[in-house]
Order: sequence, then C-alpha cells, then structure tokens
Amino acid sequence: MAVNDKSLTSRRLPKWMKMQRASGENYTRVKNLVEKKHLHTICKSGNCPNIGECWNAGTATFMILGDICTRSCKFCGTATGKPDPPDPDEPANLAESVKIMGLKHCVITSVDRDDLPDSGAAIWAEVIRKVKEVNPGTTIEVLIPDFRGVEEDIKRVIDAGPEVISHNVETVERLTPVIRSAAKYRRSLEVIRYINAHGVRAKSGIMLGLGEQESEIYKTMDDLIEAGCSVFTIGQYLQPSLNHMEVVEYVDPIKFEEYRNVGLAKGFLFVESHPLVRSSYHAEKHVV
Repeated sequence: MAVNDKSLTSRRLPKWMKMQRASGENYTRVKNLVEKKHLHTICKSGNCPNIGECWNAGTATFMILGDICTRSCKFCGTATGKPDPPDPDEPANLAESVKIMGLKHCVITSVDRDDLPDSGAAIWAEVIRKVKEVNPGTTIEVLIPDFRGVEEDIKRVIDAGPEVISHNVETVERLTPVIRSAAKYRRSLEVIRYINAHGVRAKSGIMLGLGEQESEIYKTMDDLIEAGCSVFTIGQYLQPSLNHMEVVEYVDPIKFEEYRNVGLAKGFLFVESHPLVRSSYHAEKHVV
C-alpha cells in the first residue's frame, strides 16, 4: 500500500509518513535469501512502507501461493491476473528460510487464489505444518484470505496449528464494496467468528484515509469485538498507483493514538494504531 509514483510521494505525503531507507547489511541478507529461495513477500509485492525497518531487523512477512492475485481490490498494490500453479517446493523452501533467519515468530500471508478449488487451503496447511516441523520453537501468525467463506477450508488452516490467525476487514462496511473486489464485510466478520470459536487468537485490521467516518470506525471495532477479534491494527492507506483509490485524508498520528485508546477500552487485547502500521507490524507481541 505504498506509493510507487514519485510525484505522488513528494506532493502528498505529510512529514509523519517518512519511512526508513530500505538498505543495510541485514536488509541485503534478507533480500538475498528471499531471492535465492524463490520466495515472495508482501513486503515487496505490497510495497510496504516498513520494509526497511523490518528487513533490517531480520524479519519479513512471507507471501505464499505466488505473487499474482485473482482479485483486483482498489487499495492493493499486488499484481492481478492469472496465477501460476502452486510451487510444490514452496513449503520446504519457506521452512528452511525461517530456520536460516533464526525466526522465533513467523508471519505468513497469501494472495487470493479463487482459481483453486479450495482457494489454496491445502497449500496453506502444508506450509504451516512444514514450518513447524523444521522450526519447532517458532510461533506462527497467518494472514489469510476469506476462502470465499467456506468453513471446511478455513478449518484446514486452523487444524495446522498457527498461534494467531488474522483476516482483515480492511475498511468500514459502507466502503467495502468500493475498495474490495470480491470480499464482503459480513463474510469477513464470520471468518473472524469461526476462527475465535475454534480457540485460536483472531486478529483483524483496517486502513484509514479512504473517506470513513469516525462513527464508522467505532462501529467496526464493535463488530470485530462481537465476532471475537482480540487484536486490531489501524494504519494509513497509501495509494499504490494512479490507478488505485485516491487518499481522501492523511490522518494525524494524534488521532491514531486516540483510536488505539478507544480500542483498548472497548476490549481488544492489543491495538497497533499508527500511520505506518501494517497487518504484521509488531506481530510477535500478539502471541498468547
């Protein structure tokens, strides 16, 4: 969700959106490992503003099932099109990479794979099991798609045993049809509800700056808490390209802190709220 067009960056970004330069020894080490193992990361595919900070800290959010999404959401910088078949070596390569990096906590996400009968659930489960097999001391957070709401497919991920399962509602209910190409707000809530009902810590997040109202943000918090969500992230939307939704507003960090305090008061166990926060930011803190 970062800006690709330099003119957009220089003309629109406020001072509090300054990001750490993507360089350094650790950054290069992670970059080389990702390329060597033919891995994908949402850090690069989603143009994450924290890539410099996270890769320099030796962490990355791995993205499985390729880097081509079958959906075309108006907020997301990931490429859309016809994906390649799943890579049979991906589970082993990812598990080995986690071991090489010495990760105590691993975050995994994926593109939407509506082209597959199970939306990629079987691959998801295999990846989680393999990472745990090779790295028995590593905890895992997964950021999953909605699997079209099919409970059997969501259950495959749950049964593989990740410590945290995240599924983002992305925005308030009113704006969901505008920015999400196939997902539905209420269906996302049901995914969260199903995760929580099976005893797994459920997590979700939204972006601000798309035209949402303050009352709608609070309603989204209430909806998520009612569904059983215990970890909530709030970040600033950034326009990936001129073909994506424009930023309506850059929300001041003071307001983000206010939303963090309200979220905690409403009952979330953890709330990460800042303009540069993304779904996996400080994810290691959200494990039980």
